[in-house]
Amino acid sequence: MKVAIYVRVSTEHQDYDKQIELCNIHCGANNYEVYKVYKDVYTGTLSSRPAFNEMLDDMRLYKFGAIMVTKLDRMGRSLQHLLSLIDEFNSKGIEFIAITQNIDTTTSAGKLQMQIIGAFAEFERNLISERTKEGLRFAKNVGKRGKDKKPRKKRGGLRKPTFTQTRGRK
Repeated sequence: MKVAIYVRVSTEHQDYDKQIELCNIHCGANNYEVYKVYKDVYTGTLSSRPAFNEMLDDMRLYKFGAIMVTKLDRMGRSLQHLLSLIDEFNSKGIEFIAITQNIDTTTSAGKLQMQIIGAFAEFERNLISERTKEGLRFAKNVGKRGKDKKPRKKRGGLRKPTFTQTRGRK
């Protein structure tokens, strides 16, 4: 199977050679062919990174069958972003391997592990949604809105006229 290796470091003072070495060792032990190594020097909080975007473009063209990283946080730090990526990988038939965390969707155990992670993520998303709705209901009841929490202005009251009307011109 052809594998894309994705490595990322946050700053130029860091080195991704160890990540590449670990992935190459894992590929050799499992008879995987390395399609390409995609390297980024960007923070993981950004979902758009040059080499990462190139890898996703190549994935959408089915140039390889799996994506390999050393750890999940190399792909990104947002759980929601990671899960949307995993969903896209699944829909395209692309396997995902995080070698130091023993996540490997080419195995039944790896697929189960990703499903459990996905279930917890969905649970967390639902909790956030419930809390947000509850907070909005509370804010509405106390007459406040938005981030500034300023009281709402009453509507329907009489306004001062913006012009003065004179009677009878001389």
